[in-house]
Amino acid sequence: MNPTTTDGLREAEPAALLTLDELAARFAAAARALWPDADPVVQFEAPRHAQFGDVATNVAFGLARVARKKPQDIASEIVARALDDPTVRATVAEATPLAGFINLRLRPEFWQRVVADVLREGVAYGKGAPTGERVSLEFGSANPTGPLVVVQGRTLSIGDTLARAMRHAGYDVFTEWIINDAGSQIDALGRSLYARYRQLFDPAYPFPEDGYPGDYLIPIAEKLRERDGEKWLHAGENEAIAQLAKIARDEIVAEQQEVARRFRVEYDLWQSEKELHDAGAIEQGIARLRDLGVLYEKDGATWLRSTDAGDDEDRVVVRKDGRPTYLANDIAYHYEKLQRADHVVDFLGPDHHGYIKRLDALANAYGRPGAFEVILVQQITLKRGDEILSMSKRAGQLVTLQEVIDEVGVDAARFFFVMLSTDQPLTFDLELAKKQSSDNPVYYVQYGHARIASVLRKARESHAGQLSAAQRGEGLDALADPAELALARRLADFGPTVAGVARARAPHRLTKYAREVASEFHQFYDACRVLTDDAATTTARLGLCIATKTVLATTLRLCGVDAPETM
Repeated sequence: MNPTTTDGLREAEPAALLTLDELAARFAAAARALWPDADPVVQFEAPRHAQFGDVATNVAFGLARVARKKPQDIASEIVARALDDPTVRATVAEATPLAGFINLRLRPEFWQRVVADVLREGVAYGKGAPTGERVSLEFGSANPTGPLVVVQGRTLSIGDTLARAMRHAGYDVFTEWIINDAGSQIDALGRSLYARYRQLFDPAYPFPEDGYPGDYLIPIAEKLRERDGEKWLHAGENEAIAQLAKIARDEIVAEQQEVARRFRVEYDLWQSEKELHDAGAIEQGIARLRDLGVLYEKDGATWLRSTDAGDDEDRVVVRKDGRPTYLANDIAYHYEKLQRADHVVDFLGPDHHGYIKRLDALANAYGRPGAFEVILVQQITLKRGDEILSMSKRAGQLVTLQEVIDEVGVDAARFFFVMLSTDQPLTFDLELAKKQSSDNPVYYVQYGHARIASVLRKARESHAGQLSAAQRGEGLDALADPAELALARRLADFGPTVAGVARARAPHRLTKYAREVASEFHQFYDACRVLTDDAATTTARLGLCIATKTVLATTLRLCGVDAPETM
């Protein structure tokens, strides 16, 4: 079918431009007018191929049963009806029904307005209105038995990027870290430090088989010897181990917090599991569930009816000997979370899939079905060129997050860690992360930002008047070149991208978007000279450059990555 166009509109009195949401509403209204029994949902998205238009919708396919027509015919009727509206014609340059889709090419003024919006709103561009939803995000949590390693690096990057994006999208986000300092691993840590301390005086002193053999405990032992001398040689072994476990825990948690801060991750709460025990929160949580009727006694133990939430078996909460299980700790901690959040999101390792139904059972018991959400983060493989690096805390083969930061920098580490979806294993190539070339994704994006900064510095010297006008958003009606409009279209995707990241818990989309903006800018820069002898052209293109720089910087900031002015 031939495209339906709106030739001659410029001679008529101009109408106000619609936003994309308003345009979707007009097309939905056109569909309802044609088929009153229908409930059409119109969502405009960028088509897979630019030659089809700027945006497209598949609404016709959902109306086929009600309209009893082919999607292509439905699309044609909706287009004809929608274009009866002058405000639609003022926004849409061309509407094409194609294979059942409705493809729209919007007028240059629409994209010029996007640039004007970015220039006016600055770093607030794309911000969502407050949703009123309070969200708890727990991510990165690790046993306080050793330094943070690359696995935590990925979870830290993903969790913090999601927190930043959700805040930009309008959510009230509270970030948390649980310090797992109430289990048997702390006793093993105490015995490990005790052995390292004893080995400073007697190298033959045996190391516990279930201990943590990494060298990271040696500096703590040396600090103990320097401070306390032979004190712990003469103390009772059990007493010494208990005290050294606490010392090791405090030292390691302090180091974890320092590395997290260096990695640009700040938590609202570092929650000690032991503090929950000491405060009686575990017992209170168990009693609360017992009152709710979801616990029962069997074989001397206390069980949670997790099968009611789809678990393959009920789970023990309190063992026969009276010791609470790890699930009992979560009962208390997650109840605490629900007091300050409407929705709780936990990032866990890939081996925690079976834990999801147990949390569902807790949410159901608390009368908050669906309040708990688990995101499983797949494993990471670290390599340097062709060499795969071994990683095992128990074997003492550690590649720490601190070492990765020292080698490739915070920017590259954060960007690389978040580039893939959480359900995909990640291979992190340290050599690629250090490359200063377009092969390195973070370098490519940061170079785009620095390139714009360089253009603006030159403009201050040679085109100061045009630069000032561009900063005020003047002269954007000169933007008409396909490369200019393609870049403006990409800037328009920022708000929807951030909203999609928050809604789908998909922070990897931000790194993809950053690369797309950088790519569009480099293509624009190659096709369109920015600083020219024509004042109008220069002003418009400088405005586009400033807007692009703003969006790139905001996208990088949401990823926890710097936006350099020079490279």
